[in-house]
Amino acid sequence: MDGLKLIKWSYSRRFNIKASFDSFPHSTVLFRRIKDYYFVYNVYWSTQDPIVVREDLVEMELLLNRELGSEKEYLNRGSR
Repeated sequence: MDGLKLIKWSYSRRFNIKASFDSFPHSTVLFRRIKDYYFVYNVYWSTQDPIVVREDLVEMELLLNRELGSEKEYLNRGSR
C-alpha cells in the first residue's frame, strides 16, 4: 500500500507495542520484539477498515522500525 503512515504508537504490556496506521484507523496492530527489531504479532482488525494484506504488514513493520531507530536491523534480518 503506497503512502501508509504511522499515526501513533505506544508501549503495551510485556514490552509489546500497539500502533495505528492511517489506512486502517479502526484496527490496532500489535508488534513484538525479536532480536533488535519489531515484527507484527497480531492485527486486531476492524470490519470498518480494508482487509490487511501481506504488503501492508511489511510496510507497517518497516515504518515502526524506522520510527524506533531499528530500521537497519530490520532490513538486515536473517530470514525474509
